[in-house]
Amino acid sequence: MHRNAPRNAPRRSKTVRNTLACAAVALPVLLVAGCSSDSDQGKESDKPSASVSKSPTVAPAKFKRLPDSCKSIGKGTVKDVVPGTDDTGGKPVGSGDTDDSNSCLWSGLDKYDYRQLTLSLKRFDSDPAIGSGDKRAADYSKQQIAEKNGNKDNRDLKESQVPGLGDEATALAYETRKQDTKGKSEEYRAERLVTRVANVVVTVDYEGAGFEDAKKPDAGEVKKNAEKAAKEAVKSIK
Repeated sequence: MHRNAPRNAPRRSKTVRNTLACAAVALPVLLVAGCSSDSDQGKESDKPSASVSKSPTVAPAKFKRLPDSCKSIGKGTVKDVVPGTDDTGGKPVGSGDTDDSNSCLWSGLDKYDYRQLTLSLKRFDSDPAIGSGDKRAADYSKQQIAEKNGNKDNRDLKESQVPGLGDEATALAYETRKQDTKGKSEEYRAERLVTRVANVVVTVDYEGAGFEDAKKPDAGEVKKNAEKAAKEAVKSIK
């Protein structure tokens, strides 16, 4: 028994040494693998994050509310352009939020001369999804002019620019025929004047007729009165 012990002892020692040697070899591999993993994580963290898309922005609208259209034109001017009117304060047209849109109507009959004035104000807010208030107002101005151009009942259409009125102004003069409450047809001379002031659109519709064989107003008178009303309305926007 004692003789065999020394023979087995070296074998066990050799086995232990081999095991330790293998462990020593395996340990650097694990360390290298661990370092490689940390390095990869570092590289991933160093990568720039995906850029976040910014929401589109537009300039804020200049005007936040509208004046009362029925008070935007002085009583003296109303009497000049609409002789014979009984209500110089005008009659509100439509309903809704008057800070966004409101209209007023004046009409009068002086002997056989009939005149009618309609003033409409419309305001646009800025919206990143649609555009700035100014752009939206400009688009609406074009629609207001196209509306008259597209009416087949309007004859002898003449479009012109009006300098010095708001940021831009377009006038459309034309003639048309209308029937009164009794079914009688009358000739009218009219003008639509559309003015943009930043994000607000001012639309003046002015027309006149001569009843009982009286003459309708001439183009110069209609143009002058439409511009007079539009200039006062523009001044009221603050």
